[in-house]
Amino acid sequence: MDIITLGETMVLFTPDKTGMLRYMEQFSAQIGGSESNVAIGLVRLGHKVGWISKLGNDEFGWKIFQYLRGEGIDLSQVQFEKNFPTGIYFKEMLNSEEVRVQYYRSDSAAKQLQPNDLSEKYIASAKYLHITGITPLLSDNCYKTIMEAIEIARNNNVKVVFDPNLRKKLCSKSNSKDILLEISAKADIILPGQAEGEFLTGETTPESMAKSLNKNGSTIVIVKLGENGAYYATEDYEGFVPAHPVKQVIDPVGAGDGFAAGILSGLLDGLNIKKSVQRGTVIGSLVTMVQGDIEGLPDRARLERITNQSKIDDVIR
Repeated sequence: MDIITLGETMVLFTPDKTGMLRYMEQFSAQIGGSESNVAIGLVRLGHKVGWISKLGNDEFGWKIFQYLRGEGIDLSQVQFEKNFPTGIYFKEMLNSEEVRVQYYRSDSAAKQLQPNDLSEKYIASAKYLHITGITPLLSDNCYKTIMEAIEIARNNNVKVVFDPNLRKKLCSKSNSKDILLEISAKADIILPGQAEGEFLTGETTPESMAKSLNKNGSTIVIVKLGENGAYYATEDYEGFVPAHPVKQVIDPVGAGDGFAAGILSGLLDGLNIKKSVQRGTVIGSLVTMVQGDIEGLPDRARLERITNQSKIDDVIR
């Protein structure tokens, strides 16, 4: 196995037009979850990926299971909960530049994850463990599950990749920042956005954020700067990668997951940090040009074709 990730995936309802949800009448049903988004991105690029989670034993749970199985993700560690539902959420497209998300996950199946749901043998089979800051803030037992997964990974020489993926609605706990810093200290690679880096470190520049997170324990820090690209740093070297050009942003949600998939794919392919980050910027840009969290994730042939183009809009019509 190349990558193992774990976390919650929900069914996403997206309206067929822009405006406030109260005026919407028709929705399309897709799936979305940061960890499974990354898993899909990696599988489409030819990597072997496993996803650990719990789903409700309901139609939404089976929709997610069948979709991810169809993408080629290993789901042998997924369990169904008969007493808890699959979470859902709604995307509110107020206009082309303003998107809001409403979650309905308060008692979802994924929040029931427990440390004893993990298989050490399964996690130890991977090269990387990918986690986000969403899962440990869902519930106390989810926090314990994530910490156990990290401990298993570290004991078996599996590198830990951490995307803080800050969700303000989940950061109501007074110790949310402490939890995310605790995890980042145990991560080999951390992928904060600029706002997340400021939240975690109190610093305002990518360079100072990276220095603080390096000192905290992360070996590699890659700060996502959106349309301004990305900054990466280790204790020994640093660099900046510009954003890949995009003619028009259709839906920005999921771009960070595409970015993470690109970086991990690059590292699995033996690329250095700079070239891996460059791959991340390409995939993140592609995601923003398509409606939905996963619909814009490319396969290997498309990625190579686009990488050889000077501009994405020369290829995407």
